[in-house]
This record gives sequence, C-alpha cells and structure tokens, in this order.
Amino acid sequence: MRTIVDIPEQDIQGLDALCGREQISRAEAIRRAVAGYLKVHRGDADAAFGLWRRRGQNGSKYQDGLTYQNDMRDEWSPAGDVPDAASIVVQQSVHEPGKES
Repeated sequence: MRTIVDIPEQDIQGLDALCGREQISRAEAIRRAVAGYLKVHRGDADAAFGLWRRRGQNGSKYQDGLTYQNDMRDEWSPAGDVPDAASIVVQQSVHEPGKES
C-alpha cells in the first residue's frame, strides 16, 4: 500500500542519516519502524488472546466461568456469608420492596 505522511524536516534528516548508515531506502526504514511499533504495542493483546484455552490441561481442573467465579468469591468471605445468585433471585421475587406480602 502506498500512503502520504507528513514528517517534520528534522525527522526526515535523521531518517536520511539512518538510511545512509543502514544502506536502506526511506520506505524500508519506515516499514521497519511501523513493524517494530506494532510488535511492541500489540504484544499485550496477543499475549492475552486465548489465555484460557489450556484450562483443564497440565493437571489443572476445568471449570466453566460461573463455577470459577463462585470459587473465587468463596475465597473472599467465610462460607455462608455471601448468598449465591440463585437465592438472591428467589428472595427478590418473593420479597419485592414496597409491596405487602
């Protein structure tokens, strides 16, 4: 793809000096710069993509998302202190605020 980019004169001078030392064209230097920039800035997203794909392997136990979430919440408080989502829904449907039972 071809594109037009405005680059300050002092950066052009530095680019030309670099190209002379490396014996490459401006276009090649810019291609390398863009590739390097993308490699650095895409790193976190690429590292996180598929992070859970190996769950259940290497001796770890497989859990679906809700089970994992509940297990993590169990670590935060003693058992019985935090109601699970199903009991909250039941309580809300039986005891709606502002209505007489």
